[in-house]
Amino acid sequence: MRTWFWTLILFVAAVALALVLREHAGNVYLVTPHHIVRSSLVFFVLSVLAIFIGLHFLLRLLGWLTDAPGRFGLWRSRRAQNRDREMLENGWIHILEGRYDEAERQLSRLVGKTKNIRSKVVAALAVARAAHFQGEFQRRDDALKLARTASSEDVLLSDATAVAAAEMYLDQNQPQKAVDLLQPVQDASSRHFHATRLLQRAYRQLGQYDRVYELTRVLVRRSAIDAQEAQEAISWAAAERIRIGGIEHFKALWSDLKSDEKLLPAVAMQAAQVLDAAGQYEEAARVLEPAIKHSFDADLLGAYAQCSPEHVSRRLAKAEEWLRTEPNNPILLTALGQLCLTSSLWGQAEHYLLRSLKLRQDLRSYALLGNLYDALGRQPEAIAYWRKASTVAGTLPVLFAKGALPAAQTHLDPEVYDALAEDGSVSQYSVTQPDAASAVASGIPDNHPVPVKAPLVAPSADEISSPEPDQAHEYFDTAPIPGVDLSQTSDRPQRAND
Repeated sequence: MRTWFWTLILFVAAVALALVLREHAGNVYLVTPHHIVRSSLVFFVLSVLAIFIGLHFLLRLLGWLTDAPGRFGLWRSRRAQNRDREMLENGWIHILEGRYDEAERQLSRLVGKTKNIRSKVVAALAVARAAHFQGEFQRRDDALKLARTASSEDVLLSDATAVAAAEMYLDQNQPQKAVDLLQPVQDASSRHFHATRLLQRAYRQLGQYDRVYELTRVLVRRSAIDAQEAQEAISWAAAERIRIGGIEHFKALWSDLKSDEKLLPAVAMQAAQVLDAAGQYEEAARVLEPAIKHSFDADLLGAYAQCSPEHVSRRLAKAEEWLRTEPNNPILLTALGQLCLTSSLWGQAEHYLLRSLKLRQDLRSYALLGNLYDALGRQPEAIAYWRKASTVAGTLPVLFAKGALPAAQTHLDPEVYDALAEDGSVSQYSVTQPDAASAVASGIPDNHPVPVKAPLVAPSADEISSPEPDQAHEYFDTAPIPGVDLSQTSDRPQRAND
């Protein structure tokens, strides 16, 4: 639009000039001391215009020629910027594709060529990330050092370098290095939410629950954290604060929590444990009840049902109230059965536990029924339910009575030699040859006669000092029996250093 406007003005001026010159057909005289130059008015005006236009273009040409070095430098700068941008884009594309070696190669070349500080820092951070993904931590640290040196004069670049390095250190499980980098960033600006989230993660790896609790509160107030993530962090940190604080600081720590945070299973469980340890059983029950009503967590119900007989009455009444709204909850039924069992209400305990087993096969319910029938003297039923409990616990091997390994005679166990008398003599033990476990495992029938070797003579002290491995393994199968704790079943004398 502007071009058309100025073209129209130019045409109007030309027409006006032509009309004026046609009406004023005069002469122009140029008088000098020695000459007189005469020309028509039209020629004079046109000559002046031509001279003006010529001088204008001549000056423009001179300016363009004198400005050539600057324009050439600008052109080279733009070309370098385009090259840096293209190499940086290609490098990040390779990183996103997982081609870390190619990305590191291109970006390292960019770091060496570019003169732009921002491009150098960003490329160095990209090189560090590519090396980090390849597990080349020394090359990563070298790239991070170069980025920190290049960004020392720019606050934004320095913060970006610190955050990127801290994130990589956290991935490598080095939280203290991450804290050293992130704490100044978080102190400088509390609105640097990503740095705050990384700092919270670092403190959690370090186990500093107070700092995790504080930073999570900051992130929640700024709506800078997911609700589920914040709940998990608060649950862990609050439970740890209550555990470490103990009963002395319990009231202050408990009152600092919001009402919905007190219902978290981990928090309620830890609070109940602290109160139980202090003998405040009724307070522990009041802490557990709202949390149980909110989630009916198995651990909470188990802790609620674990109490002495004098506290059963109130808890049993409360659990029966919950049963009206949750009649088919097997965990609640098991807890009711345990409470009835504690207060010797045998019939009610059996009723609740059987109802629970109809809904879900549970090891605890089977075991409680086994204890119930054992207390009533109904041994076959107790054993049957204990066996069912062991079956629910996991797949167990099938044992046959006829192939059972006889009781081992461990008198000749080489470890007996460790128990020497003060004078260097060996205690006298029975030297009857034990049955080898490998013989039974290999399928030798029970009634097969086992050859009995001649009694062995107790070795001298010199022989004990250097027993030969072949002699020690001649009669004994030293492989441990799977599933058997020899420290509990062996009847051998205990070693001197025990």
